[in-house]
Amino acid sequence: MENLRCVVERITYHNEENGYSVLKCRVRGFSDLVTVVGNMAEVHVGSVLSADGDWKVDSKYGRQFSFVKCEETMPATAYGIEKYLGSGLIKGIGPVYAKKIVKKFGKDTLEVIENYPDRLLEVDGIGNIRVERIKKSWDEQKEIRNIMLFLQGHDVSTSHASKIFKTYGKDSIKVVTENPYRMADDIWGIGFKTADTIAAKLGFEHDAYPRLRSGIKYTLNVLSEDGHCFATEEQLMDSASELLGAEREKLSEALGTMVGTRDVIRDEDAIYLPPFFYSENGVARRLRAIKKAKPSITVDTSGLRQKICSLTGVAYDEVQLEAIETAVGSKVFVLTGGPGTGKTTTTLGIITAFRSTGAKILLAAPTGRAAKRLSETTHMEAKTIHRLLEVKPPEGYKKNESNPLKGDVLILDECSMIDVMLMYNLLKAVPDKMTVIFVGDVDQLPSVGAGNVLRDIIESGVVPVVRLTKIFRQAQTSRIITSAHKVNRGEIPYLRTEKNSDFFFISEEDPEKAAGMIVNLVKTRLPKYFKTTPQNIQVLTPMQRGNVGAANLNQLLQSAVNPGGIGITRGGFTFRSGDRVMQIRNNYDKEVFNGDIGIVERIDFEDRVLHVSFDGRRVEYDYTELDEIVLAYATTIHKSQGSEYPVVVMPVMTQHYAMLQRNLIYTGITRAKKGLVIVGTVKALAMAVKKMPALKRNTKLSERLKNGPAALSPADGPASDQIYLD
Repeated sequence: MENLRCVVERITYHNEENGYSVLKCRVRGFSDLVTVVGNMAEVHVGSVLSADGDWKVDSKYGRQFSFVKCEETMPATAYGIEKYLGSGLIKGIGPVYAKKIVKKFGKDTLEVIENYPDRLLEVDGIGNIRVERIKKSWDEQKEIRNIMLFLQGHDVSTSHASKIFKTYGKDSIKVVTENPYRMADDIWGIGFKTADTIAAKLGFEHDAYPRLRSGIKYTLNVLSEDGHCFATEEQLMDSASELLGAEREKLSEALGTMVGTRDVIRDEDAIYLPPFFYSENGVARRLRAIKKAKPSITVDTSGLRQKICSLTGVAYDEVQLEAIETAVGSKVFVLTGGPGTGKTTTTLGIITAFRSTGAKILLAAPTGRAAKRLSETTHMEAKTIHRLLEVKPPEGYKKNESNPLKGDVLILDECSMIDVMLMYNLLKAVPDKMTVIFVGDVDQLPSVGAGNVLRDIIESGVVPVVRLTKIFRQAQTSRIITSAHKVNRGEIPYLRTEKNSDFFFISEEDPEKAAGMIVNLVKTRLPKYFKTTPQNIQVLTPMQRGNVGAANLNQLLQSAVNPGGIGITRGGFTFRSGDRVMQIRNNYDKEVFNGDIGIVERIDFEDRVLHVSFDGRRVEYDYTELDEIVLAYATTIHKSQGSEYPVVVMPVMTQHYAMLQRNLIYTGITRAKKGLVIVGTVKALAMAVKKMPALKRNTKLSERLKNGPAALSPADGPASDQIYLD
């Protein structure tokens, strides 16, 4: 086995799931960059690596160095030091100052920074303030390096070491040594599997309680990512035993202990993580209380139909007028229907009816884009649910049962997106006297988070529901809308190309050619046809992986639409000024939430900060926080919920087989406003249209709405506790 010391110049590929990386590295004695491949948690441009492995010849990519062990080391050459300092690891030093410092001190640079940092004042352009910033950052990096020396032997990446240090400080090694599974509870981005790898290296017993406890919680969290509020005990034991390789008897003992300590809650055969249990019961309790209470304002329904038609100038049909009458006469009401069926004009009628009595109306939606669209159609202020509730970490939501919302009516749009925990936090802030109107398309994909709230409310039968089905004449001219309804009925849409159409199908069986076709459409053909720019074209795909998955398409589209320029590389992504990016977790401190899309405005290489604009609001990301965002030229259909885009391109290929189902394609189609292009095969589209969602989410909300919420024991604590779970 050979040892290769190299400096990372470029990261060609990095797989987040298994760590497989393809790196282009500068190696002494080689005139060209050397391809280095292998599994490592994470690496940065400028890192100096010491890799143990062998040379191999790949039939497609040629000669490569394949490593089995790889560690970051301090650079020893002037070139390596410049790359290292210019990579953004030390605040106050970017590529420009790295070059100046190394030019001044050469190979002694790191010793100068370590022992004689005030000598940096000798470098042109560096003053006292910058020196102090460099000193502080260097000391922090020293602490992180000490932790890293310990953690490198346990397959932990630099970014994880930074997060561990940020969370535990000087106690990091102590915490990790005593119970590495704490990291899975405390640190976003470090899950059970990372903690388990470290624990195994530290010699933790295979069936130690901390491991079984963490594995059970991880299993429940994974199930929640599939939308489940709970797991049956059998489902939990099957999944956890497969994950942990532990005996069921030991797992049952651990589960019993967790029930006793309230780490999980058992409700008959259902095992819940506490936030989901409290949320599900809380939604049922609040909706029942709101429904039962008297409204703060009453609408006179005599002559209402003529009055609304006159005030709005809209000729409503019978079902729409029935919806308006039912809404103003109910405390809780659901309006549902597909595109082009008049949900927006019906909502306007409901608003007009309430406003005619002087009611104060609040409008909200789950995402910024959905709130903006609601505001544009109603000409009233609409907020995201998070902003309506005035979320302020670490205190949480300022609007709650002790400080409720003020108003008479709350209208919520895009309700299919609202998961059970967000709905609970919202309903806690709704006073009993307020009227609540839910508006949404129940046939779209359910929420990304756990629960199926809109469908459960409808299926419970305890609140009035009006479903709009008639497609209005104006909407019938749009093939996007007619195609969406055909898909929803289980029919394949009309696919032949017509002149001046807003819907196109391009047949392509080869995934690699399809990817190339998509790039060409976004960059050249569609901007010309629709007289728009690539920035107004969104690619929506069923999956992350594969040739036509979001990960690969993002790389191709970035190269085509926003090529060149210096960027920051993190987790396999290179972020450049002008890139479209998406937030992938709720960050309450930044007030940016899962699915929000922004544009990179600029990169501060010296302070290691990325500035991203979300609808005109600038948000800063430290280098260690870049795993919270991903490129968003292409994104999954799941992540597109609540958004509309002028033009959508959607690959539908047989390689997406596992994800293909009717409501996925229906949701993708309904995101397009002006134009839609499907690239793929008729076979794949037919498979999707014929396949109803097989997965029924584990929820008890419908049952609790009908029969009442579970009785909470004193051990459960107050049901109104702040609930966050990311």
